[in-house]
Amino acid sequence: MSHHWEVKVRANETDGLGHVSNISYFIYLEEARIEVFRELGTMLSMNDWPFILASTTCDYIQQAYFDERLDIETTISRIGNTSFEMTHDISSNRGLIARGKAVVVHFDFETQQTEPLKDEIREKLTAINKGTAVEERR
Repeated sequence: MSHHWEVKVRANETDGLGHVSNISYFIYLEEARIEVFRELGTMLSMNDWPFILASTTCDYIQQAYFDERLDIETTISRIGNTSFEMTHDISSNRGLIARGKAVVVHFDFETQQTEPLKDEIREKLTAINKGTAVEERR
């Protein structure tokens, strides 16, 4: 089971060339990540937020346009000791539009240190992919 999130491209997300602006894809990826965090049960108050974003990338395959519906399929591609990697495939009825990746680190803001992923979070991450995530404990 992967996680799906749908967005409809709004006019303000397009540029002068009529296609989705590059920065808008990162907003879509953030929305998809937040929905995965909700599923993980980690949507706590901002005072208890357990993650930081260490890296994010997006490869653009083809253009997307105003009013198009985009499906963002999120899978967990790697689980480490203190971090995990999400892969996001953004598609429309025309096929793959873009592919994003994000490295998310379990973090204690009080101590300003990374922390090992809790077993409960690790189990939920694995369940998102029905056990297909590569687990790399370091």
